[in-house]
Amino acid sequence: MTHDDARGANLQVITMEVGEGFAGDGANAAHINTLLGRRDGPVGTAFATALATPSPGHVPFLAVWAPNVPLQPPTLFVNKATIASDRHGTLTWGAAQAGVAAGVSDAMATRFDSTALANLVLIVAVWVNPKAHDEEAVFTNNRDATSTSLRTGASVNSSDASDASARSALAASDRVSRQRTRIFAAALLPDLDVVLFRLLVDEHDHHLTNIER
Repeated sequence: MTHDDARGANLQVITMEVGEGFAGDGANAAHINTLLGRRDGPVGTAFATALATPSPGHVPFLAVWAPNVPLQPPTLFVNKATIASDRHGTLTWGAAQAGVAAGVSDAMATRFDSTALANLVLIVAVWVNPKAHDEEAVFTNNRDATSTSLRTGASVNSSDASDASARSALAASDRVSRQRTRIFAAALLPDLDVVLFRLLVDEHDHHLTNIER
């Protein structure tokens, strides 16, 4: 199998990857949670629902490198802290969003080819302290925390899903992931309707059943 084949094959073992990353200190620190998964799976359902249901102070949007240059995979930026001021909004939608974009590209570039990326979606929940003040630090910390979160999520995936023991380990990992999703889903995406989480968990159960067969 070539390196490019391996990058494409990685898609086959992904249902949902849950990651967490923290970087920096003080008011400019970044705390990131990520959900990476297939468009036709539970993360795809959560992605579409979140994008369609903004709430006051929390408006999920597609992260971009520049106007009309979206990230791959499509990445939904969800701010965990309610926008408290114009400066807070500027840092959240400017420096933090740019940092997330850099972190996503850094973590995805060596893992997936363009075909695999086209079948994935990513949700990134971002904490920017309302007292943050250093634009460069906010950018750097969000870049590093995003990259860490995605690599953490990837670390629980099996590298060979065709092997029977690997499939068993993946199913066990999914059971843990399902329970973890139930526990902190409300913290990860605080403004989504509870129905969304029920859909996400039910869809995850369906994929877990298929893995165990």
